[in-house]
Amino acid sequence: MADVHSKETRSYNMSRIRSKDTKPEMLVRKFLHKNGFRYRLHVKNLPGKPDIVLPKYKTVIFIHGCFWHGHEGCKYFVVPKTRTEWWLHKIGTNISNDANAEIALKSAGWKIIKIWECELKKSSLEDTLTRLLPSLNF
Repeated sequence: MADVHSKETRSYNMSRIRSKDTKPEMLVRKFLHKNGFRYRLHVKNLPGKPDIVLPKYKTVIFIHGCFWHGHEGCKYFVVPKTRTEWWLHKIGTNISNDANAEIALKSAGWKIIKIWECELKKSSLEDTLTRLLPSLNF
Protein backbone atom coordinates (compact mmCIF):
# COMPACT_ATOMS: atom_id res chain seq x y z
CA MET A 1 0.00 0.00 0.00
CA ALA A 2 1.35 3.41 -0.97
CA ASP A 3 1.80 6.23 1.49
CA VAL A 4 -1.04 8.78 1.52
CA HIS A 5 1.47 11.65 1.76
CA SER A 6 4.17 12.82 -0.60
CA LYS A 7 7.74 12.11 0.39
CA GLU A 8 8.27 15.77 1.35
CA THR A 9 5.09 15.91 3.48
CA ARG A 10 5.96 12.67 5.26
CA SER A 11 9.50 13.91 5.89
CA TYR A 12 8.17 17.16 7.36
CA ASN A 13 5.66 15.31 9.58
CA MET A 14 8.33 12.98 10.92
CA SER A 15 10.72 15.87 11.59
CA ARG A 16 8.14 17.43 13.93
CA ILE A 17 8.17 14.40 16.26
CA ARG A 18 10.22 15.15 19.37
CA SER A 19 12.13 12.76 21.58
CA LYS A 20 12.63 15.27 24.41
CA ASP A 21 10.43 17.93 26.01
CA THR A 22 7.23 16.34 24.72
CA LYS A 23 3.87 17.50 26.06
CA PRO A 24 3.39 14.36 28.23
CA GLU A 25 6.90 14.76 29.62
CA MET A 26 6.35 18.44 30.41
CA LEU A 27 3.11 17.64 32.28
CA VAL A 28 4.93 15.22 34.58
CA ARG A 29 7.92 17.52 35.05
CA LYS A 30 5.75 20.51 36.00
CA PHE A 31 3.75 18.36 38.43
CA LEU A 32 6.90 17.01 40.11
CA HIS A 33 8.51 20.44 40.39
CA LYS A 34 5.32 21.96 41.83
CA ASN A 35 5.33 19.22 44.48
CA GLY A 36 8.91 19.96 45.53
CA PHE A 37 10.73 17.20 43.66
CA ARG A 38 14.00 18.05 41.97
CA TYR A 39 15.26 15.91 39.14
CA ARG A 40 17.66 15.53 36.28
CA LEU A 41 16.69 14.99 32.66
CA HIS A 42 17.83 12.38 30.14
CA VAL A 43 20.89 11.22 32.06
CA LYS A 44 23.11 9.78 29.35
CA ASN A 45 25.11 7.41 31.54
CA LEU A 46 22.02 5.54 32.76
CA PRO A 47 20.63 2.69 30.64
CA GLY A 48 17.78 3.83 28.42
CA LYS A 49 18.50 7.52 29.09
CA PRO A 50 15.45 7.93 31.39
CA ASP A 51 13.23 10.96 30.79
CA ILE A 52 13.30 11.97 34.47
CA VAL A 53 15.83 10.92 37.11
CA LEU A 54 15.23 11.54 40.82
CA PRO A 55 18.67 10.75 42.30
CA LYS A 56 17.57 11.43 45.90
CA TYR A 57 14.98 8.62 45.60
CA LYS A 58 17.09 6.44 43.26
CA THR A 59 14.08 6.46 40.93
CA VAL A 60 13.74 6.95 37.19
CA ILE A 61 10.62 7.78 35.24
CA PHE A 62 10.09 6.77 31.64
CA ILE A 63 7.29 8.53 29.77
CA HIS A 64 6.50 6.28 26.83
CA GLY A 65 4.62 7.26 23.70
CA CYS A 66 1.98 4.58 23.14
CA PHE A 67 2.79 4.24 19.43
CA TRP A 68 6.58 4.33 19.64
CA HIS A 69 6.82 1.86 22.52
CA GLY A 70 4.04 -0.52 21.41
CA HIS A 71 1.51 -0.07 24.24
CA GLU A 72 -0.48 -3.31 24.10
CA GLY A 73 -4.26 -2.88 23.99
CA CYS A 74 -4.07 0.91 23.72
CA LYS A 75 -6.15 2.76 21.16
CA TYR A 76 -3.17 4.99 20.39
CA PHE A 77 -1.04 2.05 19.29
CA VAL A 78 -2.13 1.29 15.75
CA VAL A 79 0.24 -0.48 13.38
CA PRO A 80 0.59 1.60 10.20
CA LYS A 81 -0.86 0.11 7.04
CA THR A 82 2.16 1.17 4.98
CA ARG A 83 5.63 -0.28 5.53
CA THR A 84 4.09 -2.50 8.22
CA GLU A 85 7.04 -4.87 8.47
CA TRP A 86 9.50 -1.98 8.90
CA TRP A 87 7.35 -0.35 11.61
CA LEU A 88 6.86 -3.62 13.50
CA HIS A 89 10.63 -4.12 13.50
CA LYS A 90 11.22 -0.51 14.66
CA ILE A 91 8.66 -0.72 17.48
CA GLY A 92 9.86 -4.22 18.43
CA THR A 93 13.41 -2.88 18.76
CA ASN A 94 12.15 -0.06 21.00
CA ILE A 95 10.33 -2.57 23.23
CA SER A 96 13.45 -4.74 23.44
CA ASN A 97 15.66 -1.75 24.28
CA ASP A 98 13.16 -0.69 26.98
CA ALA A 99 13.26 -4.15 28.56
CA ASN A 100 17.08 -4.26 28.52
CA ALA A 101 17.30 -0.80 30.09
CA GLU A 102 14.83 -1.82 32.83
CA ILE A 103 16.83 -4.95 33.66
CA ALA A 104 20.08 -2.97 33.86
CA LEU A 105 18.52 -0.23 36.01
CA LYS A 106 16.88 -2.71 38.41
CA SER A 107 20.12 -4.62 38.82
CA ALA A 108 21.83 -1.31 39.67
CA GLY A 109 19.22 -0.69 42.39
CA TRP A 110 17.03 1.87 40.63
CA LYS A 111 13.26 2.00 41.04
CA ILE A 112 11.47 2.35 37.70
CA ILE A 113 8.19 4.14 37.05
CA LYS A 114 6.70 3.84 33.58
CA ILE A 115 4.00 6.28 32.48
CA TRP A 116 2.22 5.84 29.17
CA GLU A 117 1.19 8.77 27.00
CA CYS A 118 -2.48 7.67 27.18
CA GLU A 119 -2.37 7.93 30.99
CA LEU A 120 -1.63 11.64 30.60
CA LYS A 121 -4.69 12.48 28.50
CA LYS A 122 -7.19 14.88 30.11
CA SER A 123 -9.55 12.12 31.24
CA SER A 124 -6.91 10.30 33.33
CA LEU A 125 -4.22 12.93 33.95
CA GLU A 126 -5.22 13.79 37.52
CA ASP A 127 -5.47 10.12 38.58
CA THR A 128 -2.10 9.29 37.02
CA LEU A 129 -0.30 12.21 38.68
CA THR A 130 -1.99 11.56 42.04
CA ARG A 131 -0.83 7.92 41.95
CA LEU A 132 2.70 9.09 41.16
CA LEU A 133 3.29 10.83 44.51
CA PRO A 134 2.92 7.81 46.82
CA SER A 135 5.27 5.81 44.63
CA LEU A 136 7.97 8.45 45.15
CA ASN A 137 7.62 8.93 48.92
CA PHE A 138 9.29 5.99 50.63
